[in-house]
Amino acid sequence: MTDQEMSKLYTHHVEELQRRSARALERGGLDHLVVPSGSIHYQVFDDRDYPYAVNPQFKAWAPLVQNPGSWLVYTPGGKPKLVYLQPFDYWHVVPQAPSGYWVEHFDVVVIREPGEALAHLPADPSRCAILGEPQSTLDDGSGRAFVPNNPAAVVNYLEFHRAVKTPYEIEMMRAATAHGVRAHRAAERAFRAGASEFGIHLAYCQAARQDANDLPYGNIVALNEHGAVLHYTNRDRVPPREIRSFLIDAGASHLGYACDITRTYAYDTAGEFQSMIDAVDAAEQRLCDQVRAGTDYRRIHLDAHLEMATVLRDFRIVDMSPESMVETGVSAKFFPHGIGHYIGLQVHDVGGFLESDTGGTIDKPDGHPYLRLTRTLEPGAVVTIEPGIYFADLLLQELRDSEHAGSVDWDRVDALRPYGGIRIEDDVVCTDGDPVNLTREGFAALD
Repeated sequence: MTDQEMSKLYTHHVEELQRRSARALERGGLDHLVVPSGSIHYQVFDDRDYPYAVNPQFKAWAPLVQNPGSWLVYTPGGKPKLVYLQPFDYWHVVPQAPSGYWVEHFDVVVIREPGEALAHLPADPSRCAILGEPQSTLDDGSGRAFVPNNPAAVVNYLEFHRAVKTPYEIEMMRAATAHGVRAHRAAERAFRAGASEFGIHLAYCQAARQDANDLPYGNIVALNEHGAVLHYTNRDRVPPREIRSFLIDAGASHLGYACDITRTYAYDTAGEFQSMIDAVDAAEQRLCDQVRAGTDYRRIHLDAHLEMATVLRDFRIVDMSPESMVETGVSAKFFPHGIGHYIGLQVHDVGGFLESDTGGTIDKPDGHPYLRLTRTLEPGAVVTIEPGIYFADLLLQELRDSEHAGSVDWDRVDALRPYGGIRIEDDVVCTDGDPVNLTREGFAALD
């Protein structure tokens, strides 16, 4: 996409942010939106800093992800102001001056010291919605301090409407996906070449051209039985003697936006575990097709349990009807997590439980505590769809001790346990018509 095309998309995006922010401030009875980019946070009893993570409320406005000490100010009716910290620093690389298609939409003020920002913020902090973490507080000791207050009326409004992505944001996520699918292909090649989990992780980062701290979340790179650990991040340095399976849940970033992709591979592509992967993949694509305007995301989650229960029955692992497996909780012993979540500026993007832009909570289905999204989908929402089947010892022991143990073929379970588990995940855009699968689109473009 050309800079001219991106500029047009960004113009629409920043206009939408201004509309939302004006309405949010009205709800909060406030005059100014003030958003710090965040600050460097140091480890206790040490002079080492934690990896910097930009405030999502800040990067929603400007594609800046490595600029601590900067501020965004918006007063309805005026032009947004960017207070940009470009320090005199010979210890670190100094950020370049702001440039690109987005800069013309801001009044840019360059400062050299963090405290200089005070001169460019509104006169009365009490009339401001200041969105950020406590450590972003700016106080020169004169009694005029900017302390993040995160007023609920403002935050609820912004987070509720952030569920609907602008065309600019979807383009950012499409670009993040291009990085991610390229890296996933490199990871699969490393797996088939016999690399360790750590080696696969390095191959992924190299292909994504992103270091671990640049990625939107820590890579899950799991060989064999490690695939049964939902958030496995240990990464053995030596490959196992026998390589059977590979589960990778890894994303990539682009100008503050994320992709989130999971794939599972069998080393023996002609064996039964590969057939099971294929069955989960087919079910996942049917679930992706349900990402349509007006659909209750909780319904997709419950349908995912029926789909995974069907796989368990078809592969002769559990001798129960899919409906009975879901009703009795047996399916949750193999599929213990939610079907997915919003994604965008954050991997688990915000607002997933909000009843409306004034607040309130939409409850999760009974017996499904780990679902991260309970809202009805709207055009512009981007969600993940990630069903799975796992052979996790703790959950399997609970099933062995239950009244339903006799419905399980434990010999089949023991044969599959060394493969860990299966998860397939795509990022899907809800539209006014058919859903757009960014992940499948990305792999198709690469291939």
